[in-house]
Amino acid sequence: MPHGITIYGRIKPCKRQYKGISIETDEERKDAIVSVHIPKFLDVGEINNRKEDYKFRFSHLFEADTKQEDVFDRVAKPVADSVLKGYNGTIFAYGQTGTGKTYTITGGPSSYADRGIIPRTLSYLFQHYAEHTATLFSTHVSYLEIYNEAGYDLLDPRNDIKNMEDLPKVSLLEDGGGGVHLKNLSLVPVNSEEEALNALFLGDTNGMIADTPMNMASTRSHCVFTIHITAREPGSATLRKAKLHLVDLAGSERVKKSRVEGVLLTEAKYINLSLHYLEQVIVALAEKHRTHIPYRNSMMTSVLRDSLGGNCMTTMIATMSGEETSLDETISTCRF
Repeated sequence: MPHGITIYGRIKPCKRQYKGISIETDEERKDAIVSVHIPKFLDVGEINNRKEDYKFRFSHLFEADTKQEDVFDRVAKPVADSVLKGYNGTIFAYGQTGTGKTYTITGGPSSYADRGIIPRTLSYLFQHYAEHTATLFSTHVSYLEIYNEAGYDLLDPRNDIKNMEDLPKVSLLEDGGGGVHLKNLSLVPVNSEEEALNALFLGDTNGMIADTPMNMASTRSHCVFTIHITAREPGSATLRKAKLHLVDLAGSERVKKSRVEGVLLTEAKYINLSLHYLEQVIVALAEKHRTHIPYRNSMMTSVLRDSLGGNCMTTMIATMSGEETSLDETISTCRF
């Protein structure tokens, strides 16, 4: 059951959407094309003046009025179904800070309908278990934060955490067969949707948020929420194991535009470097005759190595702004 990487786009609602962005559907290929037209006289930062038109192709593009439920059904549900059959899967949310990445993957706090991909996936899985009582399912969750290429356990049960250094530091260990093990990363058993959501809430509470000029509640690290599922069919002694990584990637804004310095500048450099290594791995996986995949270049790609490419289902949702001031970042996101 091999899969390629499926890429979706989502445009964040904004007060004044730039008129030079248009979306068309390719009926033959059943995908979407985003066109961005930038007149040469429009100064929007670093974009090369010589090019006025850009076109990018997505499996599907969610426009600004799309409901969270529709995003889940199209992006996450097929991956969750694949994981229930025993295949590993990964879902990424990627984009500039403030374009709705965390809203898409975790959701908004204001209403039940605002729930994002992670809470909806947990609900979907436990609903599946309730409908298939003959199969024995057990579920564990882990929540890893990668900040400046160091890993931290967000599900540490202690309540006296005041800053990142209070969290247990997670280290990578490789076994002889090339498998990766994460030392000090809690694997929490969850027996209900409520327990799983409590673990997610604990991790989000422990997560690090620093202020940047682009978004005053900007996440400065990559967060990987992983659901580990073990299933045993009736009358069988065989255990079927699979895991689903749900990844909220750190904001991808460029250093010059976001006016950061000092510690935040160091953070931005680490973020951009790890995104670059992730891009290298995705490009390498897309090349059929490639024998070496550079998983070891970063902690993120090392952690995800058994859930990218091959028989795994990998999906990325790129969030972007339709505002004129964010055009260069939108184009950068589409390029990735």
